[in-house]
Amino acid sequence: MDDAQRQGRVVVVTGANRGIGYELVRQFAANGDHAVLGSRDPDKGREAARRLGRLPGTVLAERLDVTDPASLAGLADRLRERYGRVDAVVNNAAIHYDTWQNAADADLGVVREALETNLFGAWQVVQALLPLVRESEHGRIVNVSSGAATLQGMSGGIPAYKVSKTAMSALTRMLAAELRHDGILVNAVCPGWVATDMGGPGGRPVAEGARSVRWAVDLPDSGPTGGFFRDGRPVPW
Repeated sequence: MDDAQRQGRVVVVTGANRGIGYELVRQFAANGDHAVLGSRDPDKGREAARRLGRLPGTVLAERLDVTDPASLAGLADRLRERYGRVDAVVNNAAIHYDTWQNAADADLGVVREALETNLFGAWQVVQALLPLVRESEHGRIVNVSSGAATLQGMSGGIPAYKVSKTAMSALTRMLAAELRHDGILVNAVCPGWVATDMGGPGGRPVAEGARSVRWAVDLPDSGPTGGFFRDGRPVPW
């Protein structure tokens, strides 16, 4: 995608009032894009947008609860009225990095909660916004995943998070195959271990993790689809 195509895009980022999502919104708005800062708590979303200050693009704080179909339908209506399209959706919202659990005796209530947000939430976002993505000439769907969820390197522990993100990999592949003829690129991206509230201290800077994700939004129309990447390089599933 050339510079002219990159500027002025409408990019929706879920879970964007902090961490990687917040940094993605900042980077997109700094690039001149219209960044939609999705947050389950509207007050936190507005405060996050306020902290970003003035940027070349725009930041629109919107209530976006990925587990609430009514919230998503309302968002789709507002975005249709305001922009008429969505150029990219970044499914960043996630919960329960459950390092305290093992699969053998996991609290399945926690696993179900993770699936509701990390898998079904992302799925519902795509379904709600897909008609608007189809209005874009350069549609992109990016699912933020994790190298911990690859089957090739799968080990014990963190069951709720790993199962939900592994399932997201399957969703990514199916959507990519189904939307290929619409010209919509669908990829999963691992931002790496990032120093956020979920990742904890010691990881890479948030800006680097966000750039790993942003790469998949910036892909040219001839770019890959249905893949899993970190820093622009393929990651084994």
